[in-house]
Amino acid sequence: MPYRDGMSARTRSEERRAEIVRAALEVIAERGYRGASLAAVAERVGLTQQGLLHHFPTKEALLVAVLKERDQWDAVPDTQWRVDLLTSLVDYNAMRPGIIQTFSALLGESVTEGHPAREYFTERYTGVRQTMARALRAQYGDRLPNGLTPERTAPLLVAVMDGLQYQWLLDPESVDMAAAFRDFLRLLGEEGSPDA
Repeated sequence: MPYRDGMSARTRSEERRAEIVRAALEVIAERGYRGASLAAVAERVGLTQQGLLHHFPTKEALLVAVLKERDQWDAVPDTQWRVDLLTSLVDYNAMRPGIIQTFSALLGESVTEGHPAREYFTERYTGVRQTMARALRAQYGDRLPNGLTPERTAPLLVAVMDGLQYQWLLDPESVDMAAAFRDFLRLLGEEGSPDA
């Protein structure tokens, strides 16, 4: 049924859910997943906890929505990933510290047994390693200039990207993610990678 302004109940509900997800991102970035409460998220969007539960019946459901939202921001078809574009991704991440902080906090917590995001991150990293291996193979073939295969290099590439994020979050004045990542690409064989 349309409302007076022409907006449907479904559209209003979707907007409210998006607002809740944004608030949850903020609260998780500030307190971590375990320290974040549904009450704190509800308060931030002007709802009661019962009102929030209407949109997300559990804290875990809200966490999954947060992670999916974050993935939507970074969505690039696998076939379009190229090694030279990864530096642009690192530059982009440096412009959104709140999102990176939330992701990093959840990632760190997810290694504990029974954490609701553990399965998500396990599956995500499997996919990311495969995507990076395909991008490396497209760039270098079956062997990189350093002699490693794309499959052996992909976990290192992902580890450098995520490890740089942690270091940058802790000391952004001392760690230039993009410059450090370009240096790593040189180790892979990207001789022409520009300096920051």
